[in-house]
Amino acid sequence: MTLSHFARNGTLALCCTLSGPFIMRAQSQTSPKTKPAVPSKPQKLANPLNDLLDEAQRDIDQKQFEAAIAPLQKVLAEQPDFAYGHFQLAYVYTALKKPKEAQAEYERAAVLDPKMSAAYVNLGMLLLDNREDAAAVAPLRKAVELLPAESRPRYLLAVALDRSGDRAGAAEAFEALLHLDPNDITAIEYLGWMTLRSGKSAEAEVRFRRAVEVQPNGADGVRGLAESLEAQKKPEAVAAYRDYLALRPDDAQAHARYIRLLVDQGQNDAALAELDRTDAGKPSIESLKLRADIQIAQKKWTDALATLHQAVSLAPNDAQLRGGLGRTFLQVRDFPNAEKELKAAIQLDAKSVDYWKDLSSTYYLWKNYPAALAVLDRIDKFETPGAGSWFIRALCYDHLNQPKPALEAYQKFLDLDQNKHPDQVWQAQERSKVLRRMLEGKK
Repeated sequence: MTLSHFARNGTLALCCTLSGPFIMRAQSQTSPKTKPAVPSKPQKLANPLNDLLDEAQRDIDQKQFEAAIAPLQKVLAEQPDFAYGHFQLAYVYTALKKPKEAQAEYERAAVLDPKMSAAYVNLGMLLLDNREDAAAVAPLRKAVELLPAESRPRYLLAVALDRSGDRAGAAEAFEALLHLDPNDITAIEYLGWMTLRSGKSAEAEVRFRRAVEVQPNGADGVRGLAESLEAQKKPEAVAAYRDYLALRPDDAQAHARYIRLLVDQGQNDAALAELDRTDAGKPSIESLKLRADIQIAQKKWTDALATLHQAVSLAPNDAQLRGGLGRTFLQVRDFPNAEKELKAAIQLDAKSVDYWKDLSSTYYLWKNYPAALAVLDRIDKFETPGAGSWFIRALCYDHLNQPKPALEAYQKFLDLDQNKHPDQVWQAQERSKVLRRMLEGKK
C-alpha cells in the first residue's frame, strides 16, 4: 500500500515484517526499516545448557522451528530468568505463527532485561503485524528511548501511532526520524500528505518537492506534488500530473483530474485529444462525463447531447447524467426533452435542488407558468426563496394576469435585491406602477 493510498484511505501500511533476522549473530547491512533487532550476546552458560542453546540455534538456522522449542524450554527450566532464552523462544513461536505465545516470551524477556532494546522492537513489530496497533505503541516508545540514534524504532513507532489514530503523534515521530535520516522517503511523504490533508498545500508542496528530489521516479511523491500544486491552483499542476501519469498510466482518477485541469486552463482541445487517446473506442462513464463537460464549455451543444446520450445508455440510473442531459436540452430550447430528463433525474435524486431549479426554468421558458410556480413552491421546501426566485414568480403571475400576487412578488424582489441587478430592478419598479394602477382601478 502506498502513502498516497494512505492519504486517501487513512491507514499506513507497515513496511517491515517479523522474520528470521532476530537470531542473527551480527548486524545486517540492510536498510534501517528491515535490519534485524538483535539483543546483546548473552553470557556463556555452563554446559550442557550452552550446548542446548547451540542445538536450538542449529534448528532455527535450518528452519526446524518445532525442534528448537524443546532445547530452549530445557534451558529455561534450568534458568527461568535467562532473558536471551525467552527472546529466542519468542522468535521460534513467531516463526510458527503463534503470536500470543511469542508476545508472552518477548514481554518476559523485556521484564528480565529492561535494556534489551531488541525485545521491545520485535514485540512492537509482532503487535503491528497482528494489527494490535495501540498496544504496539508502548514497547516501541521504550525502544526509541533505548535506541535514540537509530531510525528504525522511530519509523515503527510512527506506523503504530498512525494506525492507532494518533496522526499528530505519528507526524512528530516522523519529524524526529528526519532529523536522523533527512532522506527517509516514507517520513517525507507521510508529512507531505498530512500537511496537504490539513489544508497546508504550500507546506505540502515543499515536502513533496523534497520527496521528488530524494526519489525522482517515486510515483507517490510526484502525485503529492501534483495535488499540492492543484490545491494552490498553480498552473504547474498540469505538468506534475503529466509526470505522475508517465509513472502510473493506469491511475484513472489522476487522469481525470489531469484532464479537468487542462479544461480549467482553457486547453479544451488538448483535453479532448487526451480523452481520444485513452478511450480507444471504449469510453467509460467518467470519460464521457468529462467529454460532455468540455463540449459544454465549448458550447458545442449538439456534440454534448450525443455524448450525454451515449453515457445515459450506459448508466440510465445516473441522476447526474440525466440532469446534465436535461440541462443541455434546456440550452437548445428543446423543452419537452428537457422536462423528460429533468423529471427522470428528480425521480432518481429528489433532494437535488439543482434539478428542480432547471425544471422551473424549463417551464418558465416554455411559458408553462402554472407549472413553473408549482416547482418554485417545491424549491421553497429546500431553501428560502431569494430575490431571483421572487422575480421569476412575479413574471409568472404577471403573465397569468394575476396583478395582486405579481405586485407582491415584485416588491419582495425589490426588498431583497437591494439594487444589485439594475435592469431587473427597473423592470420590477415599472411593472409595479402599472399593477398598482390596475388594482386601484378595480376598486
